[in-house]
Amino acid sequence: MSDVKTALVTGASRGIGFVVASKLAEAGYHLAICGTTQTTIDKAAGKIRDANGVEVIAQAVDVSDRDQIQGFVKNTAKHFGRLDVLVNNAGITRDNISMRMKAEEWDAVIDTNLSSVFNAMQAALRPMMKARNGRIINISSVVAGMGNPGQLNYCASKGGVEAMTRSLAREIGSRGITVNAVAPGFIATDMTADLGEDAHAQLTSQIPLGRLGQPEDIASAVCFLASDAAGYITGQVLHVNGGMYM
Repeated sequence: MSDVKTALVTGASRGIGFVVASKLAEAGYHLAICGTTQTTIDKAAGKIRDANGVEVIAQAVDVSDRDQIQGFVKNTAKHFGRLDVLVNNAGITRDNISMRMKAEEWDAVIDTNLSSVFNAMQAALRPMMKARNGRIINISSVVAGMGNPGQLNYCASKGGVEAMTRSLAREIGSRGITVNAVAPGFIATDMTADLGEDAHAQLTSQIPLGRLGQPEDIASAVCFLASDAAGYITGQVLHVNGGMYM
């Protein structure tokens, strides 16, 4: 077994997931990352590898497919001989008002944002329990706590992630494994950049710190929860939202 710690990050092609993976690589972790297409995840892996000199394995994975995500987690543990950190970041939105929400819009978000998190955690438990050590960090959202019109499916999925986080933390704490979540507020990504100046100003006005968060803000929280400094923290949701929701 390698002496170097290993982290797996889902949804790491770009945005928050890419920055989280990059920051873990800076901290010296070998990485396994996945995204929706092989080309984009290979490109991300190359950037991280070149910048940090760590080993990075990359694979296109449909996280909503139980066999694919569990297979990727198991193969990662087998390849590196260990799995120290699992970051469940992959997520989608399919926004619609409740009366018009189609079954496929509900199912796609629940399968990708909620079921995938359970499936990945379940696959990670065997190597972590064997080592009697591990960190599971799930990316939630501010809307799990405050709600958001037109996002019933997304809010439900993230609320479910937080409930699973607490439940699993109670279940496996005695095995030396911590389970926590990070709930981002509005973060400056490709998605928010497309909103336009008026919408951007309106968002910013709701935030006491007066700015959108950066992906690095989320990555720093994840790296803290992955570190030895957070060894006595489990079952918690760490809100990183500039004071927008308290």
